[in-house]
Amino acid sequence: MRSMTRAGMGVVLAAAMSASLMAGPAAAQELSDESIKKFMEFAWSLVPAKFTKPDGTTVEIDKKQKDKVVVPIETAREIIKAGRMSAHAQVCDLAEDQVLNYRSLMKRESDKKKWSEQQMIYINQLHLTTVMLLTGKIKLIEKEGDEKQVVIDDAKKGSGQSCTPEQKQKVKDVITAYVKSGPPVSAGPATAAAGAGGGAAPAAAAGAPAAAAPAAEKKK
Repeated sequence: MRSMTRAGMGVVLAAAMSASLMAGPAAAQELSDESIKKFMEFAWSLVPAKFTKPDGTTVEIDKKQKDKVVVPIETAREIIKAGRMSAHAQVCDLAEDQVLNYRSLMKRESDKKKWSEQQMIYINQLHLTTVMLLTGKIKLIEKEGDEKQVVIDDAKKGSGQSCTPEQKQKVKDVITAYVKSGPPVSAGPATAAAGAGGGAAPAAAAGAPAAAAPAAEKKK
C-alpha cells in the first residue's frame, strides 16, 4: 500500500461533507470558500503528471503550473455539488443515475469550450475525489505529531452508509432534474460506473482511477 502524507489537509472538509451526505440530498449545505479551496488543493494533489485517455493518447500535466490547471472557485463549487450527488447515487445503488449525473457535469463543462485538456482532467479528478471522500474511499489516518496519512481504499466493502427508499427517490429526482437542465447525455451500460473507483466515471473518463495513483495506492 502506497500512501500520501499530508499535514492535516481535508480533515474538517471530510467531516462537513460526510455529514452532508448522511443528512440526505435535501440538506445540501453550501460549503464555505475556505472549504472549497481546501478541497481543490486536495484534488490537485491527486492529479497525475501524465494522464492516459481512453484512446491511448497521453496528456502531460505540469505540476508546477497549478494556476493554469485548476478552475475558478465557483466552477469548483458546482463540480463538488455534482460529485456530492454522484456519491448519494452510489450509496443508494443508483448506478445509471450516477453515470448520467457524472456525464451531465462533464458535458456541461466540455460544452463551455473554455477549458484545456489539463483542466478537464482536473475537473474529472475533483468530481472523483468528492465521491471517494464521501463514500469512504479516501481515509485520513492519524500519525505521530500533526501528520495525517491519506489512504485510497478501493476494496469492495460497504461504506457503512444507508439509503432509505425515500432518500433513494429524492436522489433520483434531484439527478433527473439536473440532467434534464443540461445538454443531452446517455447513460450507456450502467456497469460502466464501477470502473472509476466508485467515482461514476464511465468510458469518457476511464483514466480516472489512474489519476489518483501517483499520490496514493489502493489497498489490495
